[in-house]
Amino acid sequence: MKSRGVTVLLGAVITVLLSFGVLSAPVPYVVLGPGPTVNTLGKEADKEVIQISGTQTFSSAGQLRLTTVKVSPETKLLPAIAGWFSDKQAVVPKELIYPPDQTEQQVEQQNAEDFQASQTSAETAALTKLGYPIQVTVGKVTAGGAAESVLKPGDVITSVDGKPVKAAGDLTEAVRAKPAGSTVTVGYTRDGQPAQATLTTKTVNGQPRIGVEIEQKQPHPFDLKFDLEDIGGPSAGLMFTLGIIDKLGADDLTGGKIIAGTGTIDDQGNVGPIGGIPQKLVGAKDAGAVAFLVPADNCKEAKDNAVDGLPLYKVGNLDEALAALNSIKSGSPAPMC
Repeated sequence: MKSRGVTVLLGAVITVLLSFGVLSAPVPYVVLGPGPTVNTLGKEADKEVIQISGTQTFSSAGQLRLTTVKVSPETKLLPAIAGWFSDKQAVVPKELIYPPDQTEQQVEQQNAEDFQASQTSAETAALTKLGYPIQVTVGKVTAGGAAESVLKPGDVITSVDGKPVKAAGDLTEAVRAKPAGSTVTVGYTRDGQPAQATLTTKTVNGQPRIGVEIEQKQPHPFDLKFDLEDIGGPSAGLMFTLGIIDKLGADDLTGGKIIAGTGTIDDQGNVGPIGGIPQKLVGAKDAGAVAFLVPADNCKEAKDNAVDGLPLYKVGNLDEALAALNSIKSGSPAPMC
């Protein structure tokens, strides 16, 4: 009788609210739910998600699925109430997703740009792992700068004071490690021949500089592009990276299993945290995943929202992600959340 009384009372309250139109009024919250998952090794809308031409590619017996979160921006009171009581959804203040100083269109544009950047970093990290190193190349030599008449456009910077330059940031960091007026020894190759030059840095805009504009390149003898729409944010980076490696490598990373995951990735292969872990775990399980790759910094949240039958593998970088896939495939131990 008590339960029936509560039900009757709740029904009466809802009826009253409906009579005033309250339940159909917008509220300053958004509902987050499981979004679609995408197999980076497969097709979407009859097009390969990762498209590679000009070299041999390999097919996989399994899947590597990126995961997403569905955001309902225009939320009414009734869906918000339903979301609060759902174990698959979350209700959060709208300002957490759409900051007050930005329009929804601006947020969506930023998400689209982050998605594009995630693809670029995924390509860089994957190709580096596959043996196509980044080249930091001189694009232009500044007139009057330290490198004038020494370095030339097209020179590939390989080291500064004996420390390898593997990315553009390495060069900037090495030059700024000493005050302006210091000497630095720059290793470079020109037309395939190694050479060295000793340069005295000069102050430009308050910073020590050697007077070159640099370009970051990664030569490879094939074309690679992505074809996937209606996805935003940077969290697909890790799964894109693994998809590229699987397609270009003879080894099937999946072992015939459906594996899902999430996480940003940078050019050096470091995996970063993301949002929406609870909803992504539900989406992965619904898609048939048997394992989930979790950014190390999201492990606590993932463990707190674990889904039955979906083991959580902790990954902090690309090497750890590849090791986790090997463990899933072979059944050997691996770091778990």
